Amino acid sequence: MGLEDLSDEIKAAYTDLDEELSVELDTETRNELAMLQSVYDPDGADELVRRAVHMLFQTAVETGNLDFHLRSGYDVTYDEYLSGMTYDEMAGGGDFFSTNDDNARRYQF
Repeated sequence: MGLEDLSDEIKAAYTDLDEELSVELDTETRNELAMLQSVYDPDGADELVRRAVHMLFQTAVETGNLDFHLRSGYDVTYDEYLSGMTYDEMAGGGDFFSTNDDNARRYQF
């Protein structure tokens, strides 16, 4: 799997998500959500869920956990996904220069 596969799966998952997402809560999650709602006094529980998704995503990016799973499943990183090209493609991938052209090799990093 690669960058194109990841992009296709993200687009499909985005399309599958409805505007409203119904989630069943277990007792532990319900208690935690009630505590957070009491403390933060948001407009509604939906706002806390949005914040939780943002926080989980940011934590996954910052700790490298997202990159680990992306590399394992798609052989790309989040930066590669954002740029739309792999590191090999960014560096030229060796396709632009012939290996016999010593003069051109000095421009490779």
